[in-house]
Formats: sequence, structure tokens, C-alpha cells
Amino acid sequence: MWLTDVLVPLVRLYLTGVKVLWYQMFNKSFTMPALPSQSGRVGIVTGGTRGMGLAATRKLLRLGMHVIIVGNEREEGEAAVKQLNAENSSSGGKIEFVYLDLTSFKSIRAFVHNFKQRRLPLHVLVNNAGTMLVPERHTEDGFEFHFGLNYLSHFLLTNLLLDVMKASGKQGRNARVINTASATHYAGVMDMDDLSRRSCYSSHGAYSQSKLALVMFTYHLQEQLSSGGFHVTVNAVDPGMVDTALFDNLWTLAQMLKRPVAKLIFRTPEEGVSTAVFAAVSSEMEGVGGCYLYNGQKTQSSEISYDVELQEQLWKKSCKLVGLQ
Repeated sequence: MWLTDVLVPLVRLYLTGVKVLWYQMFNKSFTMPALPSQSGRVGIVTGGTRGMGLAATRKLLRLGMHVIIVGNEREEGEAAVKQLNAENSSSGGKIEFVYLDLTSFKSIRAFVHNFKQRRLPLHVLVNNAGTMLVPERHTEDGFEFHFGLNYLSHFLLTNLLLDVMKASGKQGRNARVINTASATHYAGVMDMDDLSRRSCYSSHGAYSQSKLALVMFTYHLQEQLSSGGFHVTVNAVDPGMVDTALFDNLWTLAQMLKRPVAKLIFRTPEEGVSTAVFAAVSSEMEGVGGCYLYNGQKTQSSEISYDVELQEQLWKKSCKLVGLQ
């Protein structure tokens, strides 16, 4: 049990990481093309107060977008707004911070209710917030932390905001959902009977599973949107290996090995978020959905992620878990 449930996920995840580092060693980071103005458009970025979320917000703000960054650290959020306003005083964009605790379904529902009260449109939703390799713990609603924060929270948030996005998108100017995935999803296994991984806990397996769930969610949601004729697209983006605080939970030995490697091979947050911003606003991605993007290119995700029957099972189970019809 320990071998298959703990050691195997660990080895699979680290082997995947090595492959990513090997690629990044010999390939430059994606360079974005010229992007169209986002004046008059509204976006929400989860986890937008630091790391890649802050970098994405900075790029969207410079394009003239009204960006709402959400997070559960008010002081950090206010500091981010102050910093970005100082940097972009002449961009025409607007930045604000709104409190949202993504580990609480109650907080998510309250945030969406308050957002809808403002009667704002919503053209871009960047589901960026996440956690990696934390010791076993659970969200306020009792779900394994990786699965709850990385996946279920964004599943609920996206679904609750979908009616606004459907109303905001139009022919030739779709609303867009961007899910931040990870190459670790290739190491993921989807156990529908134990999504909270209670039988034998592995933070490596839990993290990989949460990212696999995000990719499968992306494909199934896009199929629903396309069949309904809605002007909303959803894509999953893989930022690669990026030097952020996500790696703070690595083992001590892995931390020691990571430091010199990060300086040479890891992407910066600005580089890592380029594909997400490209997917969110570029003309090249207009009307294009249901893709897994890595380094600016459409890429094949894991074989299991394309399993339509498993996608359907995950969708129905997720709706039940978060309390959606």
C-alpha cells in the first residue's frame, strides 16, 4: 500500500519535473506577440497578489484591463494594488483587491454574490491560485487541501460566474477562462472513490491529481460551452517550472538541490505567466478553446485527461461535492 500510494506518486512527480527542466534547459521561454488593448474589459485573477498571479495582473493592467485580484491576505492585496498603481499610472487600466478565501465555499459564494451586485461584465477569469506539496490538511469544507483549493474552489467559482461570462462574451470577442495546470498532471491518477486520498496520503499524488482534475474540467466545460453555442472559451495552461513560493514545501534535500538549479533553468514569474496571458487576450486564441498550452503552443496532455467518460464522472461528482445542480 505504501509503495503504490506514496512512493510511486513521488517518483512519478519528480521524473516529470526532470523532463520539464530538461526541456527548459534547451528551449527559450515563450515570447508573447503584440497583444490587443483590453480597455473596457474586466478580468478576475485568483492568487493575484504574488508570484505568477501578480505578474499576470501586471501584464493585463498594462493592456488597459480592469483587473480584480482576489486572495485571503488583505494586507498583501492592498500592497499589491499600491505597487501596481504606482507602476501603471498611465496605462488606463484599473486594479482592485477583493477578499476571497478559496478554501471556503461560503466565501466563494459570498464573493460571487457581491460581484454580481456590481453589474460588471466579466471577460477574463484566470484561475491561478494554488498550493503544492503541503502536509496533509483539509479545507474548511473538509476536502483534501490540494483537491479543494487547486480544483474544487475554481470549479465552483467558474460555474457560479459562468452566466456573467456568457452574457459578456460575443461573436469575435469571446469571454475566456484560463485554468493554470501543471506538467505534474501527467503523473496524476484519478481515483473517483477516494478523491480526498484518505486511504494512504501522498502530497505528491494529491497535487498531481488536483492538476489532472483541472485539465479534465477544462475539456468538459469547453464541450458544454461549444454545444450550447456560448461565446466563452476555456483553456488549460502549463507555466513550466517557475521560481515561486510554491516550491517552499519541497523536502530539505530537494530544496538544497533546487536553489542553484532555479537560478539557471527555472522560469521567472513573468516568463511563466506569458502563456496564460497569451491565452487570455491574444487575437491568435480568439474563439479557440479546449486546449492544453505549454510554452505558447498547443500540446497533448496526458492520455487519461481525454477520457470523456471519466470527465463526465468527475463533473457530476464535483457538482455534488460543491452543491451545484
